[in-house]
Amino acid sequence: MRGTENRTGLVGVIDYGAGNLGSVMNALKRLSVPARFAAGPEELVPASSPFEKIIFPGDGHFATAVTSLERSGYGAAIKEWIKADRPFLGICIGLQLLFESSEEAPSENGREPRGLSVIPGTVRRFPGRKVPQIGWNQTAAKPGSKLFRGLRENSFFYYIHSYYADPPDASVVAAEAEYYVPYCSAIERGALAAFQFHPEKSGAAGLALLENWAGA
Repeated sequence: MRGTENRTGLVGVIDYGAGNLGSVMNALKRLSVPARFAAGPEELVPASSPFEKIIFPGDGHFATAVTSLERSGYGAAIKEWIKADRPFLGICIGLQLLFESSEEAPSENGREPRGLSVIPGTVRRFPGRKVPQIGWNQTAAKPGSKLFRGLRENSFFYYIHSYYADPPDASVVAAEAEYYVPYCSAIERGALAAFQFHPEKSGAAGLALLENWAGA
């Protein structure tokens, strides 16, 4: 791994009651990135936060995650953090919740529950029969992506998901993968980044990606 001379500040990891938190913390420790769990949404106030960067990892059901974010206060806090263009990384459902809605969780009256609506678009279900996608998949980074700098072209990362983000604005897409259909597998917009795959479970390539983000 590269040196840490350009890496400063503390990374806050959001625990909203579900997620692959242990693996994420272990990956950060391996990279010598200082990190701890956020004590609450009040620690995400941009002007007074002890954190330089925030990671929102997670898995689970879209509607359950939305409800948890609303009840905990993390939803509003995350939106304010991103609005201030502070470094933020979403992983798996942490990517999907950035969008407006998801086909995973239509409500009883036919309206889909709102996500954080940070990025326009909908999260859709894969059209094939073998769902979820579980395992390694090639990921094609867009030219010039800072997140994927130094990584091999079409690197493999570990995925486990039944739904994929479908942003109408192609400029936010940092990488794509294919499972029945080509789909957005990474987001990059200003200080906002997100991965559909799990970098913390993706071996050397995943660690390199996290290191790029942490050292940016």
